[in-house]
Amino acid sequence: MSDKIALITGASSGIGKSFAEILAKEGYNLILVARRKQKLNALAENLTKQFSIESKVLVADLAKLEQVKVVEETIKSLEHIDILVNNAGFGLYSSFTEDNYERQLDMVNVHVVASYMFCRAAVPIMLRKNEGIIINVSSMSGLMTKYGNVTYTTTKAFLIVLSESLQEELRNTNIKIQALCPGMTYSEFHDTKELEEFDRSTVPKRLWMCSNEVVTKSLRAARKGKVVYVPGFLNRLSLLFFKLFLVRKISQCFISRNEKKA
Repeated sequence: MSDKIALITGASSGIGKSFAEILAKEGYNLILVARRKQKLNALAENLTKQFSIESKVLVADLAKLEQVKVVEETIKSLEHIDILVNNAGFGLYSSFTEDNYERQLDMVNVHVVASYMFCRAAVPIMLRKNEGIIINVSSMSGLMTKYGNVTYTTTKAFLIVLSESLQEELRNTNIKIQALCPGMTYSEFHDTKELEEFDRSTVPKRLWMCSNEVVTKSLRAARKGKVVYVPGFLNRLSLLFFKLFLVRKISQCFISRNEKKA
C-alpha cells in the first residue's frame, strides 16, 4: 500500500462506513477495522472493485486490550499513514451505578484507550512527512456533559480534550487533529441491544443527519483546521442555546422519556 492510506475503526457501518466510502472515492487505500468480519469483507470488496483501491480488513474488538494492541502494531508497521479515523464506539442506557460495570469499562477501552493508543502510534509516522489528519469521533454529548449517560459523555469529552491538546502540541506542524461532534445521525448506532428501547421519534426529524453528510462536512472542516467540529447548523444552534441555559430542560426531557421506556 504505497499511496495514500487511511485507517478507520468502526468501519462496518454508519459514520465509519461513510468515511470508508468517501475516502475510497478520493483514492485512499484503506485499512478497515471492526468486529464484524462479514460486513468488513463485503465493504472492502465493494470499495476495491468500485474505486480500484486496496482495502485491508482487520477484525478487532477494541473492548479487548490485546486486540487494541494488534491494531496499534499494525499502525506502527506502516511506512506512512495519511488519515486516522477513531470512530469505533457504542452507547449505553444505564446509570453510573447500575450492574453493568464490565460493559462500562468496555466503553472506556473503545472510546478512550484505543483512540489514545492509535493516536500515539500514528503521530510519529505523520511527523516523518509533516502531514496527516486524525479525526476522533466524539459527540455533541461530549460538549453537554451535565446530561446523559455518565460513562458515554465522559469518554466523549475525553476525545474532545485529547484532540484540542494534541493539536496545540502539534501547532507548528501540518498535522491536523479534529474532534468530530455529531448530533443525531442515521446509522446502526441506535439499533444495538444496549439501545433497543430508544425511540427515534422523540427527536425532531430536522435534527437528524445522514452519515454521508456528517463525514463530508467533517473532512472539509478538518482540512481547514477546524479542531472541534459540530456538523449541522441546527446542532450548532442547539449548543448555543445549551450554553445560554435554554435547552438544558429540553435535553433532560428527551433523556427522561427514553429512560422510562428502558
